Amino acid sequence: MKRTQLRDGTKVFCLRAPEAKMLDHHVDGYLNHGIEINDGDVIFDVGANIGVFGVRAVQNHLNTVVYCFEPIPDINAVLQKNADTFAADRMKVMPYGISDEEMTATFSYFPNTPALSTANPEDWENDPGAFKKAVKGNMKNPPPGMKWMRMIPTAFSGIIARQLVKGKKSVDCELKRLSTIIKQENVDRIDLLKVDCEGAELGVIKSIDADDWPKIKSLVVEVHDSNGRLETIKSILTEQGFTSLYVEREAGLEETQLFNLFATRS
Repeated sequence: MKRTQLRDGTKVFCLRAPEAKMLDHHVDGYLNHGIEINDGDVIFDVGANIGVFGVRAVQNHLNTVVYCFEPIPDINAVLQKNADTFAADRMKVMPYGISDEEMTATFSYFPNTPALSTANPEDWENDPGAFKKAVKGNMKNPPPGMKWMRMIPTAFSGIIARQLVKGKKSVDCELKRLSTIIKQENVDRIDLLKVDCEGAELGVIKSIDADDWPKIKSLVVEVHDSNGRLETIKSILTEQGFTSLYVEREAGLEETQLFNLFATRS
């Protein structure tokens, strides 16, 4: 565990400093197309990683509470450190993954790029070139403070991609249904449900009971569009009363199957 400085001077604990800066860059991308955070909001962050999204939420909004879900023990330890540092009473760390079935699952943990850790590695394995494309796109569209990435020839993207996934470890993690947590924590509303969990997003959506859907005001979901997953999730959200749906690809990820789905009620 180390510490790094984000774009505005905020110091956070992390495993990989460049990744922490990249995660901070993504925060603004979640807050588009009607998705917003207000003072006093309740947020569920599924796939919280080290907690950068939660840190920004509690920094910028009074009395906002963020439930941060991160099942990988090494990553969760850093998340807990950041929660303790910034707002232990408002960043509630949950050491679980979320799925429509409660069980223990084996995750692929990548120490060189923790944010890619997943229980669904097939989303990358089914398209061997997809991760290389994602790395290449990020090299062309780096976050503020990392413009030096543009100086690296994109021909090296394959070498960088292989290095990032080197040293993969298998880790057993506990999965719970989202509705189990809602009941366990006596949550009566979720102003924003953010889901970025590397291929497990459909399981998260299916883990919400019918009587809990009305509690959810808005969602932003990163979707790996495998086997029609994007259309399936859009259909579920429409059935649950979300009238405004917007889909986009992040700059640099146009050649991948990664999409951000924004959903709000009227």
